[in-house]
Amino acid sequence: MNEIQAIEASQMTNIPGEFKIGDTVKVHFKIVEGKNERIQVYEGLVIAMKNSQASKTFTVRKNSYGVGVERIFPFYSPRIAKVELVRPGKVRRAKLYYIRNKIGKAAKIKELIVKKGARSKTAPKTAPAEAAQNADT
Repeated sequence: MNEIQAIEASQMTNIPGEFKIGDTVKVHFKIVEGKNERIQVYEGLVIAMKNSQASKTFTVRKNSYGVGVERIFPFYSPRIAKVELVRPGKVRRAKLYYIRNKIGKAAKIKELIVKKGARSKTAPKTAPAEAAQNADT
């Protein structure tokens, strides 16, 4: 492994969360104002992801008072506290740039409905002995 790959591997430590294109997310971003540091929440639709190892980015679009605002976040940035999934989206494209031309209800993305069986796979599993103890109490 050469030096550049070693530096990139060390920078790819902060993984914000599991989300994909078409999801509505809340990005908790640290803002530094002088000596103060606060967290600003930016909620919007993920319209693009650019995959390039350590310089991976994702673009979030929201409507603010009738004006479309897009912001590009570095995926592995230490300033991202967390990315919270609000609503999973059902899309068939890798880039949703066509949303820029849509207005109102036409700019909505269908919600991805997750089946109950699939949801239980992501939930933490308890051992059968622990489940029996919880059932007794």
